[in-house]
Amino acid sequence: MSKPIVAIVGRPNVGKSMLFNKLIGQRLSIVEDTPGVTRDRIYGECEWCGRKFTLVDTGGIEPRTDSQILTFMREQAQIAIENATVIIFLTDIKTGLTASDQEVANMLLRSRKPIVLAVNKMDSVGAPNPDYYEFYNLGLGDPVAVSAVHGHGTGDLLDACVAYFPDEEEAEEESDVLKVAIIGKPNVGKSSLTNRILGQERVIVSNVAGTTRDAIDSYFENETGKYVFIDTAGMRKKSRIEENIEKYSVLRATMAIDRADVCLIMIDATEGVTEQDTKVAGLAHEAGKACIIVVNKWDLVEKDGKTMDKMREDIRRDLSYMTYAPILFISAATGQRVPRLFELINYVHSQACTRITTGMLNNVLEDAQTRVQPPTDKGKRLKIYYMTQVGVCPPHFVIFCNDRQLFHFSYQRYIENCIRNVFGLEGTPIILSIRQKGDKEE
Repeated sequence: MSKPIVAIVGRPNVGKSMLFNKLIGQRLSIVEDTPGVTRDRIYGECEWCGRKFTLVDTGGIEPRTDSQILTFMREQAQIAIENATVIIFLTDIKTGLTASDQEVANMLLRSRKPIVLAVNKMDSVGAPNPDYYEFYNLGLGDPVAVSAVHGHGTGDLLDACVAYFPDEEEAEEESDVLKVAIIGKPNVGKSSLTNRILGQERVIVSNVAGTTRDAIDSYFENETGKYVFIDTAGMRKKSRIEENIEKYSVLRATMAIDRADVCLIMIDATEGVTEQDTKVAGLAHEAGKACIIVVNKWDLVEKDGKTMDKMREDIRRDLSYMTYAPILFISAATGQRVPRLFELINYVHSQACTRITTGMLNNVLEDAQTRVQPPTDKGKRLKIYYMTQVGVCPPHFVIFCNDRQLFHFSYQRYIENCIRNVFGLEGTPIILSIRQKGDKEE
């Protein structure tokens, strides 16, 4: 992606996520008064003075810490700094200039990237707080006074950032980028798969369940196409969601499903399909998304000649409402079969975008009724007049009949299976709407 990248860095709890949300105009990053809430890099799209750029929210940099998670966060921030065009170094007027601020400033200066120093929580208007001037001691030029809560000074801050952008025209954003959400319960290997695909430690991987809390967008391009992989927080049972932060994480994962084109439903091969897996898969199914069932950790399973077939049968039984979804057995740790994911992603997306002419649909409908007569009730027979497609992603068909009450669910399933047998539509759910004479057009 050729758009400039602006990274927001600083100590924990100086207001980076709140400033990020204010600048992009939506609550993409979790905001909570708990240090260390933002653990990975969160990306958002911004525009200022006609220039489009990518804004990155990072976890707080704690120069000296023994905490494994805080160490990971510092590494993530370091990667963001390396990739950034401009760095916003955010400080806090309420805590004043600290030794940690000075260490972070030294770290940023070593990166040799343009740095815009911002002093946050300058919420009152008028003469600045005298403590504001001590931030000149960092040697990073004139600080920009901002209020992430109220938005004061954000225009000056963005002006300072845009001044460092290169002059060349940005290429128009590609519209053929597929958004792929990686969903599943905690610890099935979602972040490991993202890192395997990207070839770098893009997302924190830890055996601590709940390490990923936000939905993380990662752009990837290869010979098969252009993708944005959304690594989501694992979705647990509601009874186990105690922290407010985790409630936000489940919401983020649900939102990630909504904006995805394809969902990869990850299942732990060593555990099989659990109750939580069925709920996670159900969210993608109900959202009408093209889906692939990805069975991870296949390298850890003791296998014989029938192991894969047995696992496939168990998945089909437990996820009986998703018989349309292809199943792929992979190992994110070793990379086994991971390259096959791309052709499958492209395939199921193309299936979800399939358009079928009304003439072809009605040929199938006529043949289906010849094979199995429509049901009757108390001497009254269902009459099906015609069928047409009204939408894609997922394919949406409307069937017109004489009486909706006579159109039993089992016969709807039979018609759906006839459509799939002729046109494929593998990997995507199908919506069938039944209308009868006298129904008003929606």
